[in-house]
Amino acid sequence: MSADTACLVLCLEGPLQSWGTTSQFNRRLTDLFPSRSAVTGLLCAALGCNRGSKDERDFLERCREIHMLAVAIPKLKHDKEVPIRRLEDYHTVMNTPKAAGGIKDCHITYRHYLLDAAFRVFLTGERQLLQQQAKALQDPVWGIWLGRKCCIPSTPVFGGLFDSRALAIAEVLHNQPLQNYACVEDANTFSEGEDSLLDMPCSFASESRQFALRRIVRHHGRSADAS
Repeated sequence: MSADTACLVLCLEGPLQSWGTTSQFNRRLTDLFPSRSAVTGLLCAALGCNRGSKDERDFLERCREIHMLAVAIPKLKHDKEVPIRRLEDYHTVMNTPKAAGGIKDCHITYRHYLLDAAFRVFLTGERQLLQQQAKALQDPVWGIWLGRKCCIPSTPVFGGLFDSRALAIAEVLHNQPLQNYACVEDANTFSEGEDSLLDMPCSFASESRQFALRRIVRHHGRSADAS
């Protein structure tokens, strides 16, 4: 790895996590792994980038060159792996606008969360950019959360800055093979990918949120699926 590159590790743990990539309406689902858009949004909040600002646009453009690997970390209780579970939360939202005009008194939505989940995210790329992010995570300008504002981290998100991804994986996973873990990572080329997610952020501007497709590769490892 070049001296101009580095690997930033994020520790994503909390009572609730929610990583939506396609849910926008009454039923807000969660993916089983952290989305690229949520991780980037977390970093934007730590840096204090205003939505739709030039700083945000510049930051998102540079972030497109960062390679992301998300690894599910099994939790153990009495030497047994704790399964990841889903929670469906029932919401009522008051005074929402109707498509035909007027205001709706009460709007019902259902939102899904992951329970007992823990992830390590490895971001590899431009050293200067990752150093900036590492500093911001240790003293964030705004609050950071795990997908939604109610999903507060239970441990410091900053997990270290390393000279290479290999060193980061060896340290964080305690020299255990990456193949032992369920993980999702960016594909290097379109043909190498096995699936596409609409979660590469181009703009977080409230009136014109935009996302591009991201090609990914999944490795199933030994971690349990959410039930």
